[in-house]
Amino acid sequence: MFGKKKNFLNNEITFDPEKQYAVIRSSICTGEKVAGFKNFDDGHFTEVMLINSVKDEELFKETFGITEIKTEY
Repeated sequence: MFGKKKNFLNNEITFDPEKQYAVIRSSICTGEKVAGFKNFDDGHFTEVMLINSVKDEELFKETFGITEIKTEY
């Protein structure tokens, strides 16, 4: 329940760079960061994983072959 990370590698999450871009949503109040993909057309955000450290961000980039991630507040 608490403290467990979601295993997004086994899920059916797809990344289409023609329709989506990688983004980290960061809360101004709590500082919580969530990595995911945002749709160019309608702005729909698909949450992929919680970012607790630099290692988590690197894992996200490596898994989906991403070199650059925008941060939104």
